[in-house]
Amino acid sequence: MSQNLISLNFTPEDYAQLDDLLTQLETLLAPLIDLTADERRALARMGEKSEVFCRQTLSVMAQNRKLVPEEVMLGEAENDLHHFDALRPRYNRLLQLVGRCEDSITALGSDVMSTALEGYALLRVLGRGAGLEELRGTLGTRFAKRSSASRTPVTPAGAGSTAD
Repeated sequence: MSQNLISLNFTPEDYAQLDDLLTQLETLLAPLIDLTADERRALARMGEKSEVFCRQTLSVMAQNRKLVPEEVMLGEAENDLHHFDALRPRYNRLLQLVGRCEDSITALGSDVMSTALEGYALLRVLGRGAGLEELRGTLGTRFAKRSSASRTPVTPAGAGSTAD
């Protein structure tokens, strides 16, 4: 039984428009940074639990600006919080779109794989005597099991020798 989880009808013009919009997004979001894994690990994080603490602390600091030394950069932290609040809902929208793209790509691939498996099964049954044996054999390499020889690790010369 055929599977058809998704059918898209995007035109080449639709894909061109999507590419243009993505380029606009990339240009607009160019100031965003890209941290390395090590940089990300080293950062103090403002998670859900600490967000309330951070907001309250910045609020108290803002109410007592004369007590806050300049090197603390309260204004920069307030600006960061403003942009954190402004960027987060847009990030969530992008995540939803990325999730839908991932699901759609998965469904498209699954539809193709399902049809290909059905077609291969048909070739196995109907291909005999129809001159399709070579093609069927070529396609069947996807299902070929590796021999045990190819799974056996090779030991270097002299390793494991019991000679004294």
